[in-house]
Amino acid sequence: MSQPLGGTASGPRMIAFTDVHYADEWARAALVLASNWPDATEARSVVERVAPTKSADKSAGAIAAYEPGQFFKRELPCLLRVLEKAGPVQCVVIDGYVWLDREGAPGLGAHLYEALGRGVPVIGIAKTAFKGSDMALRLERPGSKKPLFVTAAGMTPEAALANARRLHGEHRIPTLLKRVDSLARGH
Repeated sequence: MSQPLGGTASGPRMIAFTDVHYADEWARAALVLASNWPDATEARSVVERVAPTKSADKSAGAIAAYEPGQFFKRELPCLLRVLEKAGPVQCVVIDGYVWLDREGAPGLGAHLYEALGRGVPVIGIAKTAFKGSDMALRLERPGSKKPLFVTAAGMTPEAALANARRLHGEHRIPTLLKRVDSLARGH
């Protein structure tokens, strides 16, 4: 995808918050779109149910079987499917890591950044520290003693952290990240 998601560059470019939840043999991919980082409510949301891959055709946006160390193969098609319905976006926020270590081992966010043709920045906001991820910037949020961990592709880690600091919410998990998690879980 070399052009903005959804086709043309006309209209406002939204911030897409994404998440995927798995149940049995299917997944539910969700996104919420916001106009600005401090928004408390989404401008629009999209939820897609994704069926399992049972054939060699993995291009249809279906989920693959879980492979240890290859999580992106399972989640990436789900994210791409829901992002196709987003319209133009200025940035994608994922629940997870962009980079896994200082050497640049790619996480889900790095694979997403590549799949988007390096044209849309991706920010990873993770709830837990990943072994080797000491390079992730720590985001201290109100009402919590536990930090979030921020990584990015397509923008500096410092710019990603500055954007993440602006996210609405009085607790550890920003409001729109809670919302997209809830949609992905079917709530």
